[in-house]
Amino acid sequence: MQRVSLRLSMYKIANIDFEHYPLLLAPMEDVSDPPFRYVCKMFGADVVYSEFISADGLIRDAVKSVKKLDFSEFERPVGIQIFGNSIEPMVEAARYAETAHPDIIDINFGCPVKKVASKGAGSGIMNDIPKMVAITKAVVEAVKTPVTVKTRLGYDDEHREIVDIAERLQDVGIAALTIHGRLRTTKYSEPAEWTLIGEVKNNPRMTIPIIGNGDVVDGPSAKHFKDTYGVDGLMIGRASYGNPWIFKQIRHYFETGEELPLPDVAERVRISRLQLEKSVEWKGEHIALLEIRKHWSSYFKGLPNFKPFRMRLMEINSVDEIYALLDEIEKTYSGCELA
Repeated sequence: MQRVSLRLSMYKIANIDFEHYPLLLAPMEDVSDPPFRYVCKMFGADVVYSEFISADGLIRDAVKSVKKLDFSEFERPVGIQIFGNSIEPMVEAARYAETAHPDIIDINFGCPVKKVASKGAGSGIMNDIPKMVAITKAVVEAVKTPVTVKTRLGYDDEHREIVDIAERLQDVGIAALTIHGRLRTTKYSEPAEWTLIGEVKNNPRMTIPIIGNGDVVDGPSAKHFKDTYGVDGLMIGRASYGNPWIFKQIRHYFETGEELPLPDVAERVRISRLQLEKSVEWKGEHIALLEIRKHWSSYFKGLPNFKPFRMRLMEINSVDEIYALLDEIEKTYSGCELA
């Protein structure tokens, strides 16, 4: 059974040592793929995670699931995240994931999406804590790679059980725990609740690193959560969309107390183009153009009268046309100050 002392260093997760307070890119379906992880790593993400991978899909050798195991050495340290609702498939999937040689295997007990949670996986398993613990124990014992867990505060408002859950998961050998400050039933439009995350972190029984997640959107919010709740690291999800600079911005704020200027249009075009180029290489033109659409608004946030360009970015189905449009955007907004 894995036993990793979390308190050896506030800059340590499992067997990974950090020179500074760690900032992690959250695992996100159709977002945290290798091209996006690459650009986030360029700007200082300390740990990046795969999109979440179905245990059943992985052991069936489903092409889409297996492809999610891809990562480059540049991305390290990197975690592969798996989800499922049964012990044997999760164990088999963890062993399969381990053959890719990630630095971490992460278990997703946090996804609230209906098609996942309704089948008792993701956050849907939080109404069966003994099963949640049993799956975790079996995975920890099945692999040599450090196992971590990402979860939520509880199943619903009547079951805010994360303090107990954290203790039980630690007891079966996880190396670190990431807590998203929402319940399974909480909408993303509602603010994350960090009080219970703080209770877990300050529980004298806890010795593993506790990573906080939810509403980390910039330097000031990151510093507030770090200082107020004492967590051992911060995970950033939706605020990274089209904004890989967020890791650099937060690090700068930690070190100086000042916010970095927003990247100019030329820089935004350069990085969005790089992400798209790598996406086309990795998944082909059609899928790359579809999946990068969730990033466009954020890449060019703050540009005045940008709606016509945004509509064209969403509608164009040719990479060459997108590249031409990016050149047009750079030319149109050259020297423009961003709001």
